[in-house]
Amino acid sequence: MTQLTPQQLAEACAESMFSRDQASQQLGMKIVSVSPGRAVLTMTVDNRMIQGHGNCHGGYLFTLADSAFAFACNTYDLATVASGCSIEYVAPAKEGDRLTATAEERSRGSRTGVYDITITNQDEQVVVLFRGKSYQVRGTVRRLEEQA
Repeated sequence: MTQLTPQQLAEACAESMFSRDQASQQLGMKIVSVSPGRAVLTMTVDNRMIQGHGNCHGGYLFTLADSAFAFACNTYDLATVASGCSIEYVAPAKEGDRLTATAEERSRGSRTGVYDITITNQDEQVVVLFRGKSYQVRGTVRRLEEQA
């Protein structure tokens, strides 16, 4: 078995997870970059995501932040899930906005971690601030056949 660099491992984990992540795919999310403890995803707000006040529904913003969080905390090939999170809606997102979620590891222990995710729009205006807490469970991110 060939030893992967930390960057190669992060990319392999993201590719493996994304191939199974129907939720992120169906919302049009794209992975821009991934590295150990970090991930950047984009999503364009479409008309299906607009709520009664004419803005992007907060649930879609949460989902984008949560997906970026998931890709960042699973870059080490150790299966990791969310144990809690908080979100602050700073500014509205509108139809057609191209949103970028940047997830960054702040702390990582033997089983827990803390990640900050910032969502900005195409004008680099902050839309969301999100903090996720992770917990490592049993297993790996990549399937065994992918690790050969």
